[in-house]
Amino acid sequence: MRQRIETNAGRRGALSWAGRVTGVAVVALVGVGIAPGVASARPHNPSDTQIQQAQAAADQAAAQVGQLSAQLAAAQAQVDAASAQANIALDAFQAKQAEYEQAQAASQAADAAAQQAQADLDVARADVASFARTSYMSGSTSSRITAVLTSGSPAQMIERNALLDAVGGDRSDVLDRVTVVEHQAEQAQGAAQAALTTADQLKTQAADALASANALETSARQQAATFETQTAAMQAQLATAQQTLAGLQGQRAASNTYDQQQAAAAAAAAAAAAAAQQNEPADDTPDNASDAGSGSSSEAEDAIAAASRWIGTRYAWGGGSLSGPSAGIGIDAGVVGFDCSGLTRYAYYQAGISIPRNSIAQYKALPKVSRNNLQRGDLVFWATNTGNANTIHHVAIWLGDGTILEAPESGKNVRITSMRWSGFIGGARPSA
Repeated sequence: MRQRIETNAGRRGALSWAGRVTGVAVVALVGVGIAPGVASARPHNPSDTQIQQAQAAADQAAAQVGQLSAQLAAAQAQVDAASAQANIALDAFQAKQAEYEQAQAASQAADAAAQQAQADLDVARADVASFARTSYMSGSTSSRITAVLTSGSPAQMIERNALLDAVGGDRSDVLDRVTVVEHQAEQAQGAAQAALTTADQLKTQAADALASANALETSARQQAATFETQTAAMQAQLATAQQTLAGLQGQRAASNTYDQQQAAAAAAAAAAAAAAQQNEPADDTPDNASDAGSGSSSEAEDAIAAASRWIGTRYAWGGGSLSGPSAGIGIDAGVVGFDCSGLTRYAYYQAGISIPRNSIAQYKALPKVSRNNLQRGDLVFWATNTGNANTIHHVAIWLGDGTILEAPESGKNVRITSMRWSGFIGGARPSA
């Protein structure tokens, strides 16, 4: 009912010129009726040429308003596209950051292996030094012939020869161990260096992706500022055109009304007002009702409850961790909150379900749900190209009844709002 009242009010504000003339006539007659018998000054009556010129000016203003509206629509489309591309770039940065962290972990593991190999090498070298000292002190480094010739008896000679064979074998084993450990150390250090190189490359790629995301988001904000300026200009242009046209028409109507008899003018004004009211079309447009949601699993309800705790929290580009809001990056550096996929990931983690960090990965990894089968707690996704999942730039939680819970964009807060079907690529069900 409230919407219908507002609609009727809007229509009453757009009555035909006859209705507006009637309103001016009533005002004029009331003014004349205040002091009966006293001649008042005749209102200025614009010439036909003045009226035609004013009408032309009003038509020109209306045309300019139409042009501005078209420009504003185009600017808004550019803002939406730039914002979507910025979110895609941020998604790419988050993926590269995850790869960098994995490479960094591999580097640390390889470095630990290298350190262990070096420690083993040190032990082996200590064994070699010990063997050398022992051999020197025991005289085992002397010639085998000397050892044999200095034997006191054949039995002693045989025994010393066997002992030298055993000692020589131990020495060979130690030297072999040193060689193997040295090779292992070199391999481990090489793997560590390769992992570090890979990590540095990934880090550079992540930084480039972030710079691209920042540039796209900055462009989107500049376009939004242009959009706001154009909106203000359009409203001012429209107000000027309406005031000009209404003023000139009011002067002509007041002049015509003055020439009529007060009683006849009052009767005509009353009849015109009654006719205008009767001819005003009724607003019989029914209110659109959304179908109720079909419910979902307990995990989905837990996720909704977890996300709802943070309604009103700032959007933070790149923000959101498994434990709650976190500092954003880029244009939202220093802002603590969630981005869209950060909120959905946090919510389902609280429900005991782990999903990927970024929106594209979430969509690809989870079971798909069609529009007609959406349930409370399902994730809904938007893309610049609904035939290509790699263009996904936003995700939200479906609440049913045509509403969603989302972290919308920079400068806004986590909120519950109406579902936007434009750009909808599909749904996914983490609780499946």
